[in-house]
Amino acid sequence: MSNNKRVFVAVTNDISTDQRVHKVCTHLIDNKFQVFVYGRVLPNTIEVDRAYTIIRKKHIFNHNFLFYAEYNIRLFFLLLFSKYDYILSNDLDTLPACFFASRLKRTTLVYDSHELFSEGPELQGRKFVQGFWRKLEDFFLPKIKRSYTVSKSIVDFYDQKYQNKMGLIRNLPFLDRKITAKNVSFPTKNKVVLYQGVLNPGRGIKPMIKALHFLNDVDLVIIGYGKVEDELRAFVTENNMQKRVHFLGRVAHDELPNYTVKADIGMVLEEPLGKSFEFSLPNKLFDYIHAELPIVSGNLPEISAIVNRYKVGVVVKTYQPKAIAKAINSILNNEQLKKDIKQNQKIAKEELNWEKEKLNLNKYFKN
Repeated sequence: MSNNKRVFVAVTNDISTDQRVHKVCTHLIDNKFQVFVYGRVLPNTIEVDRAYTIIRKKHIFNHNFLFYAEYNIRLFFLLLFSKYDYILSNDLDTLPACFFASRLKRTTLVYDSHELFSEGPELQGRKFVQGFWRKLEDFFLPKIKRSYTVSKSIVDFYDQKYQNKMGLIRNLPFLDRKITAKNVSFPTKNKVVLYQGVLNPGRGIKPMIKALHFLNDVDLVIIGYGKVEDELRAFVTENNMQKRVHFLGRVAHDELPNYTVKADIGMVLEEPLGKSFEFSLPNKLFDYIHAELPIVSGNLPEISAIVNRYKVGVVVKTYQPKAIAKAINSILNNEQLKKDIKQNQKIAKEELNWEKEKLNLNKYFKN
């Protein structure tokens, strides 16, 4: 029987696509922990073979309050009759069961906040629902001794509110990510502005589509899927941009860098739909840096701080299509600027990588 400590990891996201959870679990495995990841069966989920144990349960409810209630009740009783040395709760929606089970079992609880949960864009304008999640944060977060999150702005927000001194562990790419040089291509011969990520509201895709009216020989390629895909396709048709906006759909995470390196510009035009977006540090920002892809970004504090500090792109002050087009042209038409950005990105990725960032996890887990 192994003496290695056991870590139970709770997550509501799709285990097969949540790269942050996977990277944390892999680090724990590398440090001789036994890791068990608990999630749910989701439509279109991908079966994955991982070095850690995956437990997936099919739920009766998959949406709204009934889902969260069912998930946490199931999770609580599973933890109550199991023995682990650590419980790692990912995001506020897994925290009630993890918190109470950890207290009853006297198990060390670690909390990973992937976002400013109670200020998410989907909660804006829904006072009762948002109030419910805020109350949960008010109750739980001051009581948790080991917690960390994804951006300095979120650290500061929670610390000002709860004086809970969360740690910072950003969701950075591996420095040694392999680009297999697969023969991938884009369905256009024009210059490519790339959007990669989830297709949800507030990602700046509509302003970018409008910006194409002010750009010559430049197309937009969209890699990803999500709840607003049909809406975006209709918007493309409304703007008569069917020949200049290309939807590539879902691409496996391991293959994505092969596409990223072939683009000309990477867009990170997140809009300030609530403080969660305002304080976000999207994965694609760092993916573009590692691919040495010049960036056009919005002026949100965390994103613009990285772009300006490392000089890896151009920040737009407004989301007006003309302003976005001007920023894109300022890069595409300036060979020296492109060369400088790529050189700066070579330096930046030596600092902004998971190999360095993951070492911060050792403060929270001791084997």
